[in-house]
Amino acid sequence: MEKIPFTQVGLDRLKEELNSLKHTERQAVIKAIAEAREHGDLSENAEYHAARERQSFIEGRITELEDVTSRAEVVDMSRLTGKTVTFGTEVVIADEVTDEESSYIIVGPYEADIEKRMISTSSPIARALIGKAEGDSVEVQTPRGPHPYEVVTIKLIEI
Repeated sequence: MEKIPFTQVGLDRLKEELNSLKHTERQAVIKAIAEAREHGDLSENAEYHAARERQSFIEGRITELEDVTSRAEVVDMSRLTGKTVTFGTEVVIADEVTDEESSYIIVGPYEADIEKRMISTSSPIARALIGKAEGDSVEVQTPRGPHPYEVVTIKLIEI
């Protein structure tokens, strides 16, 4: 069974979602199904079908989150040096063609959020960057082919 890397904050957030689904959302959908059943003919009852679909989604998400949390491994950030790009580092890279700089935080797949510039360890950019040091040149596989970047700075994220 493969471990899934997490920051403590990210794992806590996932556990909160799981707790909410189990103790709040699940109960609400059960109540909605019961109320919809009281309205009679289930074959033409849109409320009943919508509630059943919601229940299916909730149960699927609960199963997924239980699996993920059972395989979660919180990375001890105090053991990281920040000398190379790893999980838990913020890295600034420069496009070697345009000199445009971009900043990314390397996190696990369930913490990734591109709007916050948090990318998964399994993304093409992160896979190319992991293990590199400041000043190193990397080639990232993009849909348009390989593209060169330079690692400008690396720092550990603060949680």
